[in-house]
Amino acid sequence: MLDTMTITKIVGGVCGTLLFFLFGNWAAESLYGFGEVPKDAERTYAYSIAVEGAAPADATATAAAEPVYTDVSATADAAAGEKTFSKCKSCHNVEGKNMTGPHLNGVVGRARGSVEGFVYSDAMASKHDPWTPEEIWTFIKAPKDYVPGTKMGFAGLADPKDRANVVAYLSTLK
Repeated sequence: MLDTMTITKIVGGVCGTLLFFLFGNWAAESLYGFGEVPKDAERTYAYSIAVEGAAPADATATAAAEPVYTDVSATADAAAGEKTFSKCKSCHNVEGKNMTGPHLNGVVGRARGSVEGFVYSDAMASKHDPWTPEEIWTFIKAPKDYVPGTKMGFAGLADPKDRANVVAYLSTLK
């Protein structure tokens, strides 16, 4: 009963089934996979559960330390900042004309919320201290976190080097 043709069909069926599952796994990984995670990679979680008697988790230990502005600004490049500033040009102008946001020429050293003809949010209008390079650097990281209630919808620039370059560029505008 088991001739060569029957054995060939059985082996072909098993190999075909294995190939079907192999390609199915490959397709599912490419659609829903998260890429390779090294075994020694540190994992971060969206939440933590307090366990009685356990030491509190130190959030700053797992997060990378934010550099200080003075350290990053020492190597800031205004030309690179002008390129990064292109993300801001949809709302801000550097030629003295207000757009969705206020113009930014002369912003370094200017009192916050002080551009004539621009209607600021109450949160920003309540601040009158001058824009220092450090303040701008911190603000453009996450504007809504730094000034809660600001109308600025930009999410921010996470990279400290990009922020320092933009501040260097803004510092050249008078």
